[in-house]
Formats: sequence, C-alpha cells, structure tokens
Amino acid sequence: MPHSSDSSDSSFSRSPPPGKQDSSDDVRKVQRREKNRIAAQKSRQRQTQKADTLHLESEDLEKQNAALRKEIKQLTEEMKYFTSVLSSHEPLCSVLAASTPPPPEVVYSAHAFHQPHVSSPRFQP
Repeated sequence: MPHSSDSSDSSFSRSPPPGKQDSSDDVRKVQRREKNRIAAQKSRQRQTQKADTLHLESEDLEKQNAALRKEIKQLTEEMKYFTSVLSSHEPLCSVLAASTPPPPEVVYSAHAFHQPHVSSPRFQP
C-alpha cells in the first residue's frame, strides 16, 4: 500500500505544494474507494456462490432422504409380507416341527439386513 504523507513524517518526505497535495490525496481516495468497491463486489459474489452451492446441496439431500424413506417403507411392507407368509407356513412345516423350537425372540443386528435383496415378485417397483 502506498505510504501516505502525514504531518508526523514530514521530515522524511518532501511536502508537495498545497494545491498538489489535495489533488494527490483525492486520487488516492478515489483509488482506495475503487479498490474497496471491487473487493466488496467480489465478496458479495462469493457469498452468493456459496449460498447457491448450499441450496443445491440441500435439494440433493432432500431427494436422497425421500428416496431412502421410500425404500424403508417398501422394505417394511416386504418384511410384513414375508412375516405373514412365514407365520402361515410354520404350522404346516415338517422341518420346523422336527427341529428344536427357536428362542422366543430373535434379535437381528441392523447390519444383518443391509444386503442387496431380491424382492419378491409382489414388490417389484
């Protein structure tokens, strides 16, 4: 940044005549204002770009969320269907009748079902 002349540092620089000092100060002010105006404009452009990026990212996440909710609903319905099929099959199954009874409550980990699944024909999209 150019060094401005003050009354405190007049011993280090020559003072221009009073008329020229005013015009050089005016030029510096105009240059400083222009530089500041450009910096402010760039800052506003960066802010707008960041807001646009966040908006697009938000829309993408909303779409992903909706798709995942739809998949959860489909898988829940599929699980209900297979549970009812299993319940209706259990009394008729000779394999289950010959084996030891299963524990009263079987708890599966969340990862046990997170595999690519083959949908039944009933639940094809």
